[in-house]
Amino acid sequence: MTLTRLACLNVLRSRRTYAAYFLSSAFAVTVFYICALFIYHPAIQGGVAYDGAWRTLVFAAGFMYLFALLFVLYSVRSFLRSRVREFGLLQLHGMTRRQLHRMIFLEQMLIGLAAVCGGLLAGLLSSKLFLMIGARLLGVAELDFYADGLVILVTAAAFALLFLAISACTSLLLRQDRLADQLLAGRRSKTVPPYSRWLTAAALALLGAAYALAATADGASIYSRVVPVTAMAICGTYLFYTQASAALIASLKRRKPLFWRGRHMIVIAGLAHRLQDHARMFFLVTILSAVMLCSVGFFASVTTVPEELAADYPAAVAYVAKAGHDGAAELARIEAELAARGIAAERLSLPIQYVETSTDHKVSRPLPLIGYRDYAAAMRLSRADIIHPPLTGTQALVMLGSQRDRTLLDVRSLHTYALADRYTLADQPLVLQEIGYTDTVILPDHLATNRAEPSIGEFSGLVVADELMEQLRDDSARERYTGYYVADLRQTAGLAAALADQGLVRHEEAAPYALAVSGTLLEARSGLYGTMLFIALLMGGVVFLAAGSFLYFRLYAELEYDRRQYETLLRLGMTEGELRRIVTLQIGWLFFVPFGLAIVHSGFAFLALQQIFYLSVADRLIGVLAGFIAAQVLYFLFIRNRYWRHLRRAWH
Repeated sequence: MTLTRLACLNVLRSRRTYAAYFLSSAFAVTVFYICALFIYHPAIQGGVAYDGAWRTLVFAAGFMYLFALLFVLYSVRSFLRSRVREFGLLQLHGMTRRQLHRMIFLEQMLIGLAAVCGGLLAGLLSSKLFLMIGARLLGVAELDFYADGLVILVTAAAFALLFLAISACTSLLLRQDRLADQLLAGRRSKTVPPYSRWLTAAALALLGAAYALAATADGASIYSRVVPVTAMAICGTYLFYTQASAALIASLKRRKPLFWRGRHMIVIAGLAHRLQDHARMFFLVTILSAVMLCSVGFFASVTTVPEELAADYPAAVAYVAKAGHDGAAELARIEAELAARGIAAERLSLPIQYVETSTDHKVSRPLPLIGYRDYAAAMRLSRADIIHPPLTGTQALVMLGSQRDRTLLDVRSLHTYALADRYTLADQPLVLQEIGYTDTVILPDHLATNRAEPSIGEFSGLVVADELMEQLRDDSARERYTGYYVADLRQTAGLAAALADQGLVRHEEAAPYALAVSGTLLEARSGLYGTMLFIALLMGGVVFLAAGSFLYFRLYAELEYDRRQYETLLRLGMTEGELRRIVTLQIGWLFFVPFGLAIVHSGFAFLALQQIFYLSVADRLIGVLAGFIAAQVLYFLFIRNRYWRHLRRAWH
């Protein structure tokens, strides 16, 4: 028999063990192909949302390729460890190490090429479905079926190279054990792993601190806490499985009434013996599942941002002519395009006065001001209630620059501003006193020189009394805002493209004006966030299958060992019904302990995530968790039934 034939027979005979590995690899190929298909689809290129979506898709394809590389490496290592006894028998019958390495190389290439072909075939057959879903999320017209030879070639070449490189390196992963140790692999009794009380306490302390920091994070501190919380959660999770779980099992065994009750002794003892082999796998599955849940939950939550954007830019078209520029030409073009589209718009024009503030005789950045009368007019056009009474004296309201500023109001204190020496009232220094905040955005973010303050957001300036606004008049530092308000912001998508290519010209840019077209921004960001959610779901599916595959590998790698254990229990008088319940409990621990801890991790991450958004994202997050819990239960039932069926074949 040739090595090639032997490798083919090994793959066919072990198809049950390789099934999850093959499916996960093939699905990774399919997702990579779908990402590449969207990147090159001619109907998407050149759209409003294409630039941001293109970067997202390229990142997703790169991430998927890197993840596939790590997944295949781990899987190959697991397979080699589970076949040590088989390799020992082959060497006992005369196979050389060189022949053994060549046989393993052929096996891995056969599975890899089959995964590439299967993944491409699945991608081709399902591409129309993905194009329909992607078109809806991108907010574009229905996409026609598209099959590009370049996309197929890139996908096939990339993954063929990946499997070739890993297959060539399998000899480095093969352990150089003695032949006697190889023949006895899987037949030696397993010992309960030791644990340290100090490391157990460290695990609980790290997880507790990570959860506390995540739960108490606010809009000002969340970004600075991401790295330490993540590091503590990862370290705490590893110590939890290697130390705290062993301590928990030891504690259960000391509770004799519980340990000796019913099937508990067998279940707990079995878990204790599995800990040493399963701790790292549990850790890996937990981290992968937590990353998957957080990623999908975040991108599902990001779909609320277009709703916030509509509140960030209440005017369908917002234009600011900088000092020294009248803006007549740009406004004429905007109004001509509105008229050509038949869009009825209400116009509001108001002055923005910049003043200088001083602190310890130092001049700070200019501070934009608008009058209360203009503020009230903008509120009426935004269909918002005016709850602040007219301002008097030096009272001022802080203008929100965007909805994200609302999340920072609890950590920002009201300020006073001492104006520069040249601003005086009756020869007295002028001081502006903040007394509150506007309820809606008046002057959108990026359309004024925002006053960036560390950790407390960027606000658009102040609303002051009309009398004070007139007294501070200075035409050399005065700009003019013009807003066009319409019933549906989406009507203005693509408007004034010659003035603002992507719908936004920021105030800090060199142009003599600043401009924001809400419809264009809304369309672009809706498409971008829809793409992010679409890609996150695809990648989440791959990670979900990969995490399940690790559990599947471990179960079937120990199938023969478990079969002997359970057969012994049957001979001692245990019924098949009792044994089935024991198997269900032990597999349930494998599936739901790491997934449950991942849900706890992601739950606290979502608590912190809410601080980023003004609108509630709870319904989307609950939907994501419920969907993956349902999928995990179905996966558990499927694997449990298959595993039980394979166990029973040895007894009947």
